[in-house]
Amino acid sequence: MSFVAEFLIAVFLVISGVFGFVGSYGLVKLKSTLQRLHAPTKATTLGVGGVLIASMIFFYADTGHLSVHELLITLFLFLTAPITANFIAKTYMAMNLRREDLPESGGEYGWSVYDDPPPEGDGRS
Repeated sequence: MSFVAEFLIAVFLVISGVFGFVGSYGLVKLKSTLQRLHAPTKATTLGVGGVLIASMIFFYADTGHLSVHELLITLFLFLTAPITANFIAKTYMAMNLRREDLPESGGEYGWSVYDDPPPEGDGRS
């Protein structure tokens, strides 16, 4: 394996380790649930992404073939992490906040965690 490939693998592993550490530290040190939500969904996702990129570089340098497994894992991770964070945030809002505590949503249907009646004349019953 060439020096350039080993250097790139090392760089991505160090970067992913830093992101993983920051995400874990934020999960422990931040105070509220919504603040803690950012640490694992943002920083740790980038940390796992760096490990997957390093793995792709390693297998390409070692075998000469591009590994599709890491691309599928990355796609799955980047699709599921934001959706999971959204579910956790909406659950927190439904359990801990009243409708009066929230700012106006700006949309015609309001916040989706509360059961607003449909506007008059929209055809729904």
